[in-house]
Amino acid sequence: MTTENREYTGKRVLVTGGSKGLGLAMATRFAAAGADVIVGARSAPPASLDATHIPADLSTPDGITAFASAVLKGGPVDVVVQNAAALSTQAPSLEIPDDAWVADLALNFLGIVRLDRALVPSMIERGRGVVVHISSISSHFPQPGQASYAASKAALNAYSRTLATEVSPAGVRVVNVLPGFILTDGAAKSLGQTAEENGISLEQMQENIVNHLGIPMRRPGTPEEAAEMVAFLASDRASWVTGAEYRIDGGIIPTF
Repeated sequence: MTTENREYTGKRVLVTGGSKGLGLAMATRFAAAGADVIVGARSAPPASLDATHIPADLSTPDGITAFASAVLKGGPVDVVVQNAAALSTQAPSLEIPDDAWVADLALNFLGIVRLDRALVPSMIERGRGVVVHISSISSHFPQPGQASYAASKAALNAYSRTLATEVSPAGVRVVNVLPGFILTDGAAKSLGQTAEENGISLEQMQENIVNHLGIPMRRPGTPEEAAEMVAFLASDRASWVTGAEYRIDGGIIPTF
């Protein structure tokens, strides 16, 4: 990870879901590059992260209104990274209850739309800004039992492309990042429990998933690798990039 470049000095960067996992890696990467980082999450990030934590409930309109107001009190935001997401219920598609569909769409899709609605207008007024939506390769390569999550991410993809065409003339870029199998601490813990239940090692469990997904690079990705892509796409180095989807999946999906 390149941290010598302080290209985000003087910029405010918001990362939702930034207290752990992939979000924490992204918040850490931006902070290392000099950004004034705001983490929006229910729980606080580690004290070692140089960031401002604003508690956030991004699943309801009122929660998003209150959160956006608190963010903008500190001034305009230069980069918004919308990473917060969840899978409510893992079950066969025809057995997923309505409340699980509603919950996943409320956070993973409508929550992003609502927060953009609150924050992007100030970017348009200033004539600059970057919005990064964190989608998932499941939007193109859905796994059994995760239909509500995959559908919410597929909706996010279409929305991201549309928003980009609308706000890019005003100087605001929108990019969409689709992570694959990223081995976060949470994922490693969950896989470790499953591995123990099946009497195999964590390494064997990871290899099983890699084989199941058919990852050409033969390993899961790291949160830092995904964070590096996000840091690049949000930077001035990618100043002519907008409306595009970027997969970081080790080659699972060869083409769209």
